[in-house]
Amino acid sequence: MDITRRDALKAMAGSAALAALPRVRAEETKPMTDSPAPAQSTGSFRHSACRWCYQQIPLDDLAREGKRVGLESIELLEPAEWPVVQKHGLTCAMAMGVTRIPEGLNRIEHHAVMVPGMVERIKACADAGLPNVICFSGNRGGMDDELGLANCAVALKQIVGEAEKRRVTVCMELLNSRVNHPDYMCDHTAWGVELVKRVGSERFKLLYDIYHMQIMEGDVIRTIRENHSYIAHYHTGGVPGRHEIDGTQELNYPAIARAIKEVGHRGFVAQEFIPVRDPITSLAEAILLCTV
Repeated sequence: MDITRRDALKAMAGSAALAALPRVRAEETKPMTDSPAPAQSTGSFRHSACRWCYQQIPLDDLAREGKRVGLESIELLEPAEWPVVQKHGLTCAMAMGVTRIPEGLNRIEHHAVMVPGMVERIKACADAGLPNVICFSGNRGGMDDELGLANCAVALKQIVGEAEKRRVTVCMELLNSRVNHPDYMCDHTAWGVELVKRVGSERFKLLYDIYHMQIMEGDVIRTIRENHSYIAHYHTGGVPGRHEIDGTQELNYPAIARAIKEVGHRGFVAQEFIPVRDPITSLAEAILLCTV
């Protein structure tokens, strides 16, 4: 269970990894569990789940089962994977970009590859009807946070024109640098909000990861209420441990979900926990918990 998203995404990269996933026999195509009934829409935000948390389930099966329990999206997918979920009537609410967690937009030397790469990914997202694409700041590596802000803004200002034209939102994720991603630069809400202000486009916002920001800052509900205009997307996860978002951990997710609804969020909230019990049952329970 001591796995990071970076490790998981690396393990899943490429068609070879997808091909290596176990196949399901015909008799196993019935629902995988007796999980709770699907959550009913409340006119609030929409439900997604992050692919990397369910590596043991082939994507086709995860999409089918996810839709059955109330998902509208499976995210953090590469372009070749988008059609797999779309054939089940789902979207990919947060597409993978071309930056990586330790190597991102805070270094000028990355811009020559990452800027055009992100522009092309934005075009691909627009053509596929996907709303958001993720990007990362990169690690500090001794760099001052102010210089990192300036460098990220330089890159993003070259990217957001295409995002505005194509109506795709670029989202930089807030991650903790204390437990999971040592030295990551975009590790506090205030830093991310300042970057959004400097870029000055409605098509660049933050991915507020509740798990990560609980570790770094706490005060989650107040932070959401005060900064929701800078946030386009949310991730969940139990603290500590990044497992189920139930009574085994310290966050009150129904209250957090109500706050997200109350600030007017109509995008997606994605479950990003590593299940320690039956994965589809845990996913269904988390969706119900966050349906407010």
